[in-house]
Amino acid sequence: MTSKKIKGASRISPSSLTHSPTPPRSHEYWMRRAIAEAGKAAAKNEVPIGCVIVQGGKIIARGHNLRETSQDPAGHAELIAIRKAARKRGSWRLLETVLYVTLEPCTMCMGAIILARIPTIVFGCYDPKGGAAGSLFDLSNDPRLNHRVELLPRVLETECSHMLSDFFTALRERKRQARLT
Repeated sequence: MTSKKIKGASRISPSSLTHSPTPPRSHEYWMRRAIAEAGKAAAKNEVPIGCVIVQGGKIIARGHNLRETSQDPAGHAELIAIRKAARKRGSWRLLETVLYVTLEPCTMCMGAIILARIPTIVFGCYDPKGGAAGSLFDLSNDPRLNHRVELLPRVLETECSHMLSDFFTALRERKRQARLT
């Protein structure tokens, strides 16, 4: 397996994913599906984060942020998709899946990913304020835990990052306009 160090964490190259059948489509293809989910969140004035879980070349679950809509602190895209995938498979063990998400998972989501035994995460951009896959923390390769997660970061990073920065720029402008009225 080809491995390289990024931010002190174990990372893999796209060609080295060996744990499950390689999806017939590229990582960029699946990340675009996650970006589409993020767009659904943005349309609801949610932070635009989207997630898809792929198994055997097919999406088995999708999710996008719904924290504001549901007033649920656990309404993260990854948790929504993980719950749907577990229901669909009839098992909490999501072996032989790949989780695609537009933003590096937080500690809560990484905990769920580890507990669900998801072997691989592909994500768009790092989250220096709350990321748990190499930015602020790295739970993906912690030897104290019983499961390790392979990471493939920075897939369509620019698109994912711009979606988030555009959202927060617009949010700040709306708040500024509200103060002026």
